[in-house]
Amino acid sequence: MSEWKPKRFWTSSAVVEADGGYSVELDGRSVKTPAKAALILPTAAMAQAVSDEWDAQEKEVDPTTMPFTRSANAAIDKVRHQRAEVADMLADYGDTDLLCYRATHPEALEQRQAEAWDPALDWAANVLNARLVPVSGVLHQPQSSAALDTLRQQVHQLDEYRLAAFHDLVSLSGSLILGFAAAQNWRNPDEIWRISRLDEIWQTEQWGEDEEAQEVEKTKREAFLHAKRFYDLSV
Repeated sequence: MSEWKPKRFWTSSAVVEADGGYSVELDGRSVKTPAKAALILPTAAMAQAVSDEWDAQEKEVDPTTMPFTRSANAAIDKVRHQRAEVADMLADYGDTDLLCYRATHPEALEQRQAEAWDPALDWAANVLNARLVPVSGVLHQPQSSAALDTLRQQVHQLDEYRLAAFHDLVSLSGSLILGFAAAQNWRNPDEIWRISRLDEIWQTEQWGEDEEAQEVEKTKREAFLHAKRFYDLSV
């Protein structure tokens, strides 16, 4: 049996001002989250993106085609109720940041990592006031507690909408620094994504493409770029 999907029951979707932000109405009825909370968005632009997704639904509602709605639901139903815990979890990436663990061979990979990753660490030192230090190998070596505390404070400053997006920017890239870099427009988000995939790109160059791995890569890249768009619409 095919999975049941809700039918489209509305004629039009609209953005309206609401207490605390903007809501989306379907034929005058406010959209709710899956947990039945009011779907209040922080900006008109984000509300419009959500409204456009509802308008684009045809006979059946397909949540997989509604990334902005799903991200907003996650921010309200999940992140809002455990914001400190989520912020701490993401801040912890700083102590094991992808950019800090460097290959010990071959030399060509070492050089490529340095060329791609050192500028991001320099940017963090200058803009975020937190210097993380690269190490050779994969064994954990703790970073400066002062730098980690500085990064943690900045993560905790994010509201639930930005934090929901930041979660994906960090977890998909494997780097707290690259998450901040994407959020704060250090470089084009697609370039930041490629920087985070340097090791995978190297492996592909050495051994050839794996079709299944490429599909996974495509899905993750799309999610990363969506997270950046959602972050931008939240401010």
